[in-house]
Amino acid sequence: MVRFVESGGEDDLAPVIPLFAGSAADRPAAAARPASGGGPVARRSRGRSVDTVERSLETEERSVDADPPVDPAALERMLLRRLGARGLSVREAEDFLRTRGMDRDAATELVSAFCERGYLDDGRLAEQLVWSGANRRSEGRQAIARRLAQRGVDREAADAALAELPDDDDERALAFARGKAPSLARLDPDVALRRLAGQLARRGFGGSSALSAARTALQEARSTE
Repeated sequence: MVRFVESGGEDDLAPVIPLFAGSAADRPAAAARPASGGGPVARRSRGRSVDTVERSLETEERSVDADPPVDPAALERMLLRRLGARGLSVREAEDFLRTRGMDRDAATELVSAFCERGYLDDGRLAEQLVWSGANRRSEGRQAIARRLAQRGVDREAADAALAELPDDDDERALAFARGKAPSLARLDPDVALRRLAGQLARRGFGGSSALSAARTALQEARSTE
């Protein structure tokens, strides 16, 4: 039992707040803690026992807060809002639900229902990612394929979308290089070539395609100076 020095009666005691529902008889008695104005003697008398109890309660509260009960209806609404902001693959949708506490079977069932309603479609998402990568990001086939894999798009759907991509990596690499070459043309030729070819490679253009586009674009930029 923790002993406290009296510091003025019941008015100096902090209220005891029950942690769990139930009758008073079912709950263990909580240790009373003096208010902060109890004076130096009262503060010393609390000792390590009170600190240990307080740390234990804080840890327990954090544990309870970190593992709230799963509300399937709330998770379904959250997934709908996420889909309204950004397209998701089937795998991403399942991961979204499971990281928020839904078990595997329930997540699979809900995602299947979303697929039947047309809310989730890996084929449609793959087409969007391929178009965006080629036309908005000026990426090569390799980079687009990596993005599809990273997003967890079904392999068959990803291959089908990539098959529709025109075989024009060389042209897109040159278009991208032409946009970057003017800012590099005044550098040492070898440095400029290495930097521009590296930028192209990071965008998923193959080594020979990247090098050829970089060399052509730099030559054009220097000839117009």
